[in-house]
Amino acid sequence: MSRQRAIRPDPGGTVPHTAMVMAAGLGKRMRPLTATRPKPLVEVAGKALIDHVLDRLRAAGVKRAVVNVHYLADALEAHLARQPPGLEIVISDERARLLETGGGLVHARALLGDDPIVVVNSDNLWIDGPVDAIRLLAARFDPAAMDALLLMVPLSRAHNHRAHGDFHLDAQGRITGRQRRGRLAPFVYTGVQIIDPAIIADAPEGPFSTNLFWNRAIAAGRAYGQVHQGLWFDVGSPAAIPATEAMLADG
Repeated sequence: MSRQRAIRPDPGGTVPHTAMVMAAGLGKRMRPLTATRPKPLVEVAGKALIDHVLDRLRAAGVKRAVVNVHYLADALEAHLARQPPGLEIVISDERARLLETGGGLVHARALLGDDPIVVVNSDNLWIDGPVDAIRLLAARFDPAAMDALLLMVPLSRAHNHRAHGDFHLDAQGRITGRQRRGRLAPFVYTGVQIIDPAIIADAPEGPFSTNLFWNRAIAAGRAYGQVHQGLWFDVGSPAAIPATEAMLADG
């Protein structure tokens, strides 16, 4: 008798058409592996980090990914040119100047459109829980009430993460504060979020962090967090790779 494949529940919601994939960083913490390749091309479990991300975007139903490039950009672009069909890849070229996450969003603004977008770090590795994490974000995102919805994990489930937590949430999931010295924050940002691109405004020229946009949204009560139901791994250093692969192999 053939076994039927389990159907994963769909939380509903409209998945954004476009994603911004942050792939321009120098990968300093991943040296020496990044001496000859950009960090998004470092492999974990036999697959480049950026391919893990792009596969998640395809699975969720995202149709278009804007990828920013800077360090060893030619190698990354060549890799992206070999992607399977189903996800259009658009390059946001930062060869001339590394702009960090906030500056990267500003530089790519004309490519992103005006509807909500997924923003994801290319060195991310997560395993979905009972439902697809991006679809879960899409179902929760309410543009009337939110400028940003960040996927988070409890600090206790942030595998390989050696830093403190990032955020505090209230009972409704609104972000109520950031990590401060002497004040432990219980939730860690996973590097996955949905934002309203309208927040990419009134920004300084040059490099700056997405923190600028988050801080504005937090102050306005329009920044929220969604707790991830699956697994998440901080793959920021060479030592984290075998640790992550061991956990994945162990199920």
